[in-house]
Amino acid sequence: MNLALTWRLLKGGGRRGMLGTWLTFGAVAVSTALLLFAVAANFAFEARADRGAWRNPVPASSGAAAVEKSRYDFVRDQVITVVDLAALGEETPAPPPGLPRFPRPGEAWLSPALAELARELPADQLAARYPRQAGVLGDEALVYPGELVAVVGHAPDAPELQAPPGDPIVGRTPVKVADLEGQASDDAEVYGALAVIAGVLMVVPLLVFGGAAARLTVARRDQRLAALRLVGATPGQVVTMTVAEAMLVALAGALAGTVAYTLAAPLLAGIEMQGGPWFTSDVFPHPLVMLAVLAGVPLVVGLSAVAGLRRVVVSPLGVAKRETPPGMRFVRVLVLLAVLAAYPVVTRGEGVGAGIIAAALALAFLGVNLVGPWVVGLIGRITARLARGPVRLLAGRRLVDDPRSAWRTVSGVALTGFVAGFVGLLSPAAFDEGPAGPPELRVVTPAGQVEQVAGQARERLREAGVTATVEADKSVVVAALGSSADVATVDRARTALAGIVPGHTPTTQDDDLRLSDQLFADIRVGTVVVLAVSFLVAVASSGITAMSSVLDRRQTYGLLRLAGTPLAVLDRARRAETLIPLTVMGGGAILVGVFCALPFISVGMSSAGAITLGVCVVAGFAGVIGAGALSRPLLRAVTADPAPRPD
Repeated sequence: MNLALTWRLLKGGGRRGMLGTWLTFGAVAVSTALLLFAVAANFAFEARADRGAWRNPVPASSGAAAVEKSRYDFVRDQVITVVDLAALGEETPAPPPGLPRFPRPGEAWLSPALAELARELPADQLAARYPRQAGVLGDEALVYPGELVAVVGHAPDAPELQAPPGDPIVGRTPVKVADLEGQASDDAEVYGALAVIAGVLMVVPLLVFGGAAARLTVARRDQRLAALRLVGATPGQVVTMTVAEAMLVALAGALAGTVAYTLAAPLLAGIEMQGGPWFTSDVFPHPLVMLAVLAGVPLVVGLSAVAGLRRVVVSPLGVAKRETPPGMRFVRVLVLLAVLAAYPVVTRGEGVGAGIIAAALALAFLGVNLVGPWVVGLIGRITARLARGPVRLLAGRRLVDDPRSAWRTVSGVALTGFVAGFVGLLSPAAFDEGPAGPPELRVVTPAGQVEQVAGQARERLREAGVTATVEADKSVVVAALGSSADVATVDRARTALAGIVPGHTPTTQDDDLRLSDQLFADIRVGTVVVLAVSFLVAVASSGITAMSSVLDRRQTYGLLRLAGTPLAVLDRARRAETLIPLTVMGGGAILVGVFCALPFISVGMSSAGAITLGVCVVAGFAGVIGAGALSRPLLRAVTADPAPRPD
C-alpha cells in the first residue's frame, strides 16, 4: 500500500511537481554517466598494462625457454616498439600475444599500422630495417589501436641479443625468460597511479552531486511528508515512501545515464593517451562493475533521502510551520583542519602509494564539502547584518535559513575549484622548442669500437645518398645531417644506420626526450579531461539545483510578490545568494587544492598552471551565472500565480 500511495503522490504532484522529479532524474543520469567514465578510466589503463606486459620480461629463475629484448625505434616522429626474440632449446616456447606461433630467426611480425606504413614509405626509409615480414600482429599484442610494433626473430647467439646494458631508448638488457607473460612496466604503473588520483578527483564530486540529487525539491517533499505524519502516517511509512520515491527516480536516471555512457563510449575511446587512442572495449568497465554502479547510485540517493527525514519524523509540525532548523556546529571546521594537518604527513615520504594519496585527497574533498554549509550559514549572517538594501537582506536571510540548500547550488563549482587548484599547480610547463641546428643521429657504441663504427657510418650514409658529417665522441658516434634534411632524409639515415651496432637504435635528441615529453603531454590531456568532467558536474549541479530551489520556494516567492516585491529584486537576491558564497567557498576550495598539491612539487607554479586556474575561475562564475539565467523564466512563471497550491 505504501508503494501505491508513493506512486500516486509522485504522479499527482502536478506539472511543477513532475518538473522536480525530472530534475532529480537528470541529475542522477548525469552523475551516473560521468561516474562510469571515471571508473572505466582505471580499468582502461589496467587493460593496457596487461596487453603490454609481455614486452616487459621477467627473468627466469630456472628453465629458460627464450631470450627477449625490447627497444624503441622511430619513423616520421612516431615511436616503434621493437621486440627481439630467440627460442632456447629444442622445444618451441608459447608465442607472444597476437602471434599464431613463435617467430623464427630472420623473420619479422609487424603490427597492422606498421605494416601499412612500411608499404607506403620507400623501403630505404623503413622496411629495410627489418627482415622479411612473416605476418601481422593481432590486437592482443597492441597497447592501443594503430600502435607501431615489430617482433623480430633471431638465433640465440645473434648479436642483437648479446648487446650490453643500455638506455631503454637504445635497448634494454637481453633477458632469459621462462615464458612471455611478463609484468606491468614502470610506465604502466605510473599511469595507473595517475589514473587512481584522477579517478578520486572525478568520483568524489560525482558522489556528492548524486547525494545532492536526492535532496532536490526537498522542501516540497518535506511539506508533503510532514502533512502525512500529522494525519496519522507512522515514521516507518514516511521512510518507506521517501526511499521508494527517491530510488524509483534514481533507478530510472541510473539506467538513462548508463545508456548515455554506452552511446558515448566510442567517442571517449578517441581520447589519445600514451601515444594513441583506446580500444572501445577498454572504456567499458567489467559488467559486474556496471551492475554495481547501477545498484549503488540508487542506494546512495536513497540513503541521502533518508538522512534528511529526521525533522519530518521527529517534528512534523515544525516542518509544516517552516521553522528554521538548528544551526550547524563548528566541529565541521575542526574536521577539515584535522584532515589538512594530517595530509602532508601522510602523503610525503618514500614509498607512499597511489592508494594512500587518493584516500587523503578524498578526505580533503569530503572535508571541504562538510564545512561548506557551515561557512555558507556564517556568510549569510554577515551578509544580513551588513545589508543596506533589500537584495542583500533577502540573500543573507535565505543563506541563514537553509545553508545546506544554498551550498548545494554552489558546491559543484566550489569542488571544481579544488580540482583546478590541485591539477593547475601540477600542470607541466610549456615544452622546449627542441634543439637548434640540423638534426643529429647518435649511435652508442661498445668501448674501443668508436672509430670503426664511425667509418662504417660514413660508408653507409654515403651509399644511401645522405649528406652528413660523422664524428666520434667518446662512446657515441654522431652523424650531423645537413640543414636542409627533412623527415624523409632523417628516416633514410635511420635505416642506413640500423643494425650498425646490433641491438642499438640511432636516435636524435628529440627521440631521447620523446617518452618524457609524452608523459607531460598525457598529464595535460588528463588535466583537461578531469577539469572537463568537473565542469560538467558543476554546470549540471548549478543549473539543476537553481531550478529546484525556485520550485522549493515558489510559495515564498509568490507571497513576496503579493507583498509588492519587484521581480527584479527577487532575481538579484537569488543571484546574490549564489555568487557571494561562491566567491568565498570557491576561493577557499582553490586554496585547499593548492595546499594538497604542494607535497608533490619542488618548484613554483608554472605559467600553464596559473592560466589553468584563471580559466577555471572565469568558467566557474560564468557557469553559475548562466545556470541562474536559465532558471529565471521559471522564477517568472512561479510568481505569475502566487496563490498557494496544494501538492
